[in-house]
Amino acid sequence: MAEQLFANSLWGDPKQILLEIAGIQQLSELLKAIVRRVTEMPNVALARTWLSRPPLPNDCATCRLASECDDRRKCLHLVASSGNPVAGGQENWSFVDGRFRRFPIGIRKVGHIAKTGQPLEVTNLSEPIPQWIVEPDWIRSEKIVAFAGEPLSYRDRVLGVFAVFTRAEIGESCLHWLRMIANHLAAAIANAQLLEEIDGLRRQLEQENEYLREEVGESSSFGELIGNSPALHSITRQIDLVAPTDSAVLILGDSGTGKELVAREIHRRSRRTKHPLIKVNCAAVPRELYESEFFGHARGSFTGALRDRVGRFELAHGGTLFLDEIGEIPRDLQAKLLRVLQEGELERIGEERTRRVDVRVIAATNRNLKLEAENGRFRQDLFYRLSVFPIELPPLRHRIEDIGLLANHFLDRLARNTGRKRPRLTLANVQELQRYEWPGNVRELQHVLERACIIATDGRLRFDLPSKTSLPEVIKPKQETNILTEREIRALEADNIRAAFAECSGKLYGSDGAAARLGMKPTTLASRIKSLGIGLDQERH
Repeated sequence: MAEQLFANSLWGDPKQILLEIAGIQQLSELLKAIVRRVTEMPNVALARTWLSRPPLPNDCATCRLASECDDRRKCLHLVASSGNPVAGGQENWSFVDGRFRRFPIGIRKVGHIAKTGQPLEVTNLSEPIPQWIVEPDWIRSEKIVAFAGEPLSYRDRVLGVFAVFTRAEIGESCLHWLRMIANHLAAAIANAQLLEEIDGLRRQLEQENEYLREEVGESSSFGELIGNSPALHSITRQIDLVAPTDSAVLILGDSGTGKELVAREIHRRSRRTKHPLIKVNCAAVPRELYESEFFGHARGSFTGALRDRVGRFELAHGGTLFLDEIGEIPRDLQAKLLRVLQEGELERIGEERTRRVDVRVIAATNRNLKLEAENGRFRQDLFYRLSVFPIELPPLRHRIEDIGLLANHFLDRLARNTGRKRPRLTLANVQELQRYEWPGNVRELQHVLERACIIATDGRLRFDLPSKTSLPEVIKPKQETNILTEREIRALEADNIRAAFAECSGKLYGSDGAAARLGMKPTTLASRIKSLGIGLDQERH
């Protein structure tokens, strides 16, 4: 009986609307379908749905009700609208960006419905028109008679507001069915949001799995933290101190000293260990793809963007992001990186939606990042944000006690990987390895041992180590028969390096730099400068 009365007064069979709600799973289609279906009835002038959600970055700046809003964490956003203007009307009421596109929670009647969870049902808007009506002339010209605003409540949570303006009075039986439609719509919205969240998590999991499959071969580049030297004990103590916190860590050290291994150990000992550790080699990312790599992009945002892509920050949500070679990031991108680190918010390329991320950042570099910042090649504010807890890794030549342990570890692993018998590491072998300076550090040690394993057909290890570089002729002693002390040799080497810097105008890198002039790698020369205690920081470029 109630259903028939409802049908005669405003709509047709309301069961059709309920069935339609149950059959749509995609949220955007569901919202549009409901308001369209309701306004197909002749006595309904306008139907609208607002959903509660956080505002986008520029929403508050353009909102006409911003001055009345006390809490800007959430507001009502118009997401679906449909209507039937009076005969001859040219307005399109399906737009969702008009005057009433947003309401703060608790402000105006629609906002009050969302705040209290109580409906507002005015069955007769005849003269005098209530004062809360913002546009009384619109009520008259459109011959609006009644209004009903229903909260979209699901499990004690108000998801939004569903409202209708009608050109006929709304009886109690009509309100009964309208409330039922609102309740079903709220449940459908909650389910659709849950499905979207599950789908988003599934896509994120697929991205993480894809990334982890790519990284699995690199996850144990240097094995575990191996050694018993005082230098390694100092590093371990620093890891124990900083790992339980969420502070940013800057790992400094020469190439090949194991900066990524330390980052993995910090993550493993942190409370984020159940979430992913995502690595970005900043030196390997093409300049034009930096923003997409870090923040992601939407499909069609640029040529070649064939699908949505999750950036590394989103992949690392809840976990740790390791930015290797941080000094290679272009300066124009450093400001955007700083914003994400400070605010925890980002936007994908081609999207206006702001996404929040919870990421701990560990950065690494073999550059003197402080000097780079002082010379304007790296943002000082970003440097201070990254270097909350700096850890400097010693070169391998300062950890000679660890060389034997590291060599045994690498030999064990190489034997397993190659399926060959493990060669024996003798005391003479260890002493030979300890006499070498290892400019390439642990990475060079690994490669030397791998070569030695390949050629050890008789089970004996032979190391192909470069001979010590002879001094250039320009600084050889005039009397070659003189025997120099170790201090004199180091002094000559220091003078030679100073001469090279003077000739190259203080430049270290490049084809016209001191490293090229001396026939050395820049990283090797930088290590040599540090070991000799040469004060050239102010001259290096």
